[in-house]
Amino acid sequence: MDIRHLINIGDVSLEWWESLYSLCREIMADPHAFSDSCRGRVMASLFFEPSTRTCFSFQTAMMRLGGSVFGFSDPSSTSASKGETLADTIRMVSAYSDVIVMRHPSEGAAMAASLYSEVPLINAGDGGHMHPTQTLTDLTTISALRGGIGDMTVGLCGDLKNGRTVHSLVLALSKFPNISYCLISPRELAMPDYMLDFMRKNGQRFIEVTSLESSLPQLDILYMTRIQRERFIDPLEYERLKGVYVLTRRKLDRAKPDLLIMHPLPRVDEIAQDVDDDPRAVYFEQARYGMFIRMALLYQMCQKPRIKPAVPESAGEHLCRNPVCITQKNPYLPVLTKEDDGLCCAYCDKKILTI
Repeated sequence: MDIRHLINIGDVSLEWWESLYSLCREIMADPHAFSDSCRGRVMASLFFEPSTRTCFSFQTAMMRLGGSVFGFSDPSSTSASKGETLADTIRMVSAYSDVIVMRHPSEGAAMAASLYSEVPLINAGDGGHMHPTQTLTDLTTISALRGGIGDMTVGLCGDLKNGRTVHSLVLALSKFPNISYCLISPRELAMPDYMLDFMRKNGQRFIEVTSLESSLPQLDILYMTRIQRERFIDPLEYERLKGVYVLTRRKLDRAKPDLLIMHPLPRVDEIAQDVDDDPRAVYFEQARYGMFIRMALLYQMCQKPRIKPAVPESAGEHLCRNPVCITQKNPYLPVLTKEDDGLCCAYCDKKILTI
């Protein structure tokens, strides 16, 4: 299976992942052999939302392949601040580049942008929806440090409601054998229903709990996430929930000796500094693995030809009522739906309630 755009990690096959990881291993073994592999290629970096690690990781990956980078990390300095539509921005940028990497605060924005791009587009995060290249980073880390993926219990801790990294990771791990989950969160930040429906439909075993400490002894992977201030409408609710989970060195006394402690970063206060020196803490190694897997991804995507897209015709008025879906502020987008145990918005994956 080949893909043109990387929008949703759930759309890719296990065979595609294995091919990409094989290339990543070649790059990690001899990075200099690939130092000119993308010379003359140009990556557009469009970050409508702040980022440090993902933005730097992609830029570094492209430069290590010999390619060039242009773009922005502040949309207020672009024509978007003047009212330019996302579609027009993408049409213009794809005329200049060979691959586009985009982060956007609206769910489904990457899907929307791909409809107008002549070159491959990579989703670097769309609101609280998906973050597929962070998931590739996570899979690479687990594969490299455990020797493979499967037969393990994964603890997902923190903001599971808005955590695009955990949503993407669950979709990806569904393709591997014998994965169980502890979903650790306050009830207000529990995994959203559409993700729980996916897990049930795919026979994935999980329990929902509120205690981190009681879950630690059974975990093979602990995936910590921060409580995301930027996803809260009510600042008082954020203040009430921040700091609800803090992993300390003392708490790790109950954990397995070969536990992997992962985090997509940035952290705030959910992992204490005294954990950094524990050999089970691999979140900074995780960041370096992310650069290598993004090198492999960019290498593959830059080989694809330029194709003028055929934008689907709209089938009527938008029915999605997700307030943070890209369709809410961009009514020109064609109405796209899909069937997944009911009618869903093809952009943000939320169920559509019809009368």
